[in-house]
Amino acid sequence: MKLSRLMTSVAIATGLFANAAAADDMRIALVVKALGIGFFEAAAKGAEEAAEELGDVEIIYTGPTDTTAEGQIEVINSLIAQRVDAIAISANDTDALVPTLKKAMQRGITVISWDSGVAEDGRMAHLNPSSNELIGNMIIKLAADELPDGGEVAVLSATTTSTNQNIWIEEMTKVLPDYPGIEVVGTVYGDDLADKSYREATGLMQSYPELDAIIAPTSVGIVAAAQAVVDAGKVGEVNVTGLGLPSEMAGAIESGASKSFAIWNPIDLGYSATMMAHFLAANADAEVGEGTVIPIGRMGEVTLDETGAAAMADPFVYDESNIDDFKDIF
Repeated sequence: MKLSRLMTSVAIATGLFANAAAADDMRIALVVKALGIGFFEAAAKGAEEAAEELGDVEIIYTGPTDTTAEGQIEVINSLIAQRVDAIAISANDTDALVPTLKKAMQRGITVISWDSGVAEDGRMAHLNPSSNELIGNMIIKLAADELPDGGEVAVLSATTTSTNQNIWIEEMTKVLPDYPGIEVVGTVYGDDLADKSYREATGLMQSYPELDAIIAPTSVGIVAAAQAVVDAGKVGEVNVTGLGLPSEMAGAIESGASKSFAIWNPIDLGYSATMMAHFLAANADAEVGEGTVIPIGRMGEVTLDETGAAAMADPFVYDESNIDDFKDIF
């Protein structure tokens, strides 16, 4: 993909921007699904960290008031009118934003998506928070780390048809030989309903009295399983781990029902998305495609795949050492 910029060297030299921004500043718009959401406000903190590190970068943190494609389209059109240098967007709709984002690129604006992706035609690159392989390995690793001598673990997933969770469990199974002594004794489904997930977790402990851990790759299931462990009086016997939100899992960490869990760190994500947008905007004439390596500051570097997407990092682990830093954020 050839990246081009319509801003001429004369315009750059003389600072003739529509909004009279400083000529030396690269303006990167971090467009979120909606304003007022803690996860995205944390991402904005990461974006500001990247801007400070890079220097001469202005972050425009913006988004609609509700999570609609129409709201984001209005925001994008405003950014096009402001002639920002780059747009980094977490999309409310994969396809609906494409025509407007294509217009932005035609005007010389670098466009990437992050967190929630845009179809390939509507962006130059996409940054996933993690990858299926990294997530699959992390969820079994979190259980195995607390079982140095091995033990029995079970999986509490969402639905039988949950594509992402099924893939994560499949990836977990692939790396199971890397964790000798760990035996997966069963998989149940709570349909992402708190009450059913609670019952299924209770059933696991009854069916497998020697059970050591429950892995729940779902934010609903992990909270329900932790509560089931507390109510069963099995704190310290059965460890609950998987993927969850710090705000919802703080109590489980405090009670000891969960030693640790994971999810992507929004601060790192906002930071990395800003670094990616800056790199592509600063190298606007470079050929970008499969195999392109993009530096993302303290997070290292990422490599684009055949779809122009890359994975940032392992899911971030939360435990008693850091849960208080994040529980009020998301």
